[in-house]
Amino acid sequence: MALTEEHLIQHPGVQSRWVKLANGARCHYMAAGDTGPAIILLHGGINGSSGMAGWGRWMIPHLASEGFRVYAPDQPGFGLSDTREEFWPHLGVMSHVDFLRDFADALCIDKFHLSGNSMGATNTAHFVVAHPERVLSYILIATYLQGELGIDPDGTAREALGGLQLEPWDGTANGMRTLMAKIIMHPEGITQDLCDMRAYMGNLQADSYKAYAAGRLKIMANPSLKQKWMLKGRLDALDIPAIYLYGKEDVLIPVSAGYEQEQLLPNIKFYFPDDTGHQGQTDTPDLHNRVYAEFFKTGKLSPALEKEAGVGAGAGTPAG
Repeated sequence: MALTEEHLIQHPGVQSRWVKLANGARCHYMAAGDTGPAIILLHGGINGSSGMAGWGRWMIPHLASEGFRVYAPDQPGFGLSDTREEFWPHLGVMSHVDFLRDFADALCIDKFHLSGNSMGATNTAHFVVAHPERVLSYILIATYLQGELGIDPDGTAREALGGLQLEPWDGTANGMRTLMAKIIMHPEGITQDLCDMRAYMGNLQADSYKAYAAGRLKIMANPSLKQKWMLKGRLDALDIPAIYLYGKEDVLIPVSAGYEQEQLLPNIKFYFPDDTGHQGQTDTPDLHNRVYAEFFKTGKLSPALEKEAGVGAGAGTPAG
């Protein structure tokens, strides 16, 4: 299927929208649903990521059909976000937390459910710590929080997990397909229009994407910023309802990282679904759709759905 004039995949009921933030940045986002509680979904951090790429084909329309207003913004450095240098994510996750606050303010969304996959899950964790009064509940999918939680401060332990290393993207749609195969385990989830869209956006954001990567180095080199970046004693102390999904077949950040985080976050209940890689919402969309709708409606999962989702046996207990 051909992309739209904005170089986006078309999906019935999912709308491409724009809003100007208070700082002057032009913000692009995907949206669906006219009434009900608000949900904001945050995409991951590999080249070409966007709200549409991460959530638009299955999760956004499903949650809208379940009575939610759903928003998936393109975070700075990704998608169709503002490419002017002043709006690049110069401080990495901290820039993204500020962006999410400004995005919600621009749409007059005072409180909302929140979720993210990979980088988006990291940004979710940092946002709920910085602005807990705004988050009704949240869901994390497959990220690496060991650094912020104090057991891998320099990031070296992640290499010992044995996850696949991502080769630099070559800027082509074919190269994007190779890159996607590291995070999506089922080939049918990697369509040509997805690769074309992501390649366009990856090239559009080439410079701002580099700024995001450099932002982490700036945080690590500044003691004041690094202290603010730490989540230990903060994320694990929140009582906001939360769950965490970690695919057993994740080859990018192996599931052992999820088992370790389960012990560090006793206030969050963990699930380890089968037949699921790093981008779980794409590998097992039916399961993830039902988990999201039920949890955001009730703050918990039914015993049957818990079993299907692979409920963990570790430290976590249902929050709230």
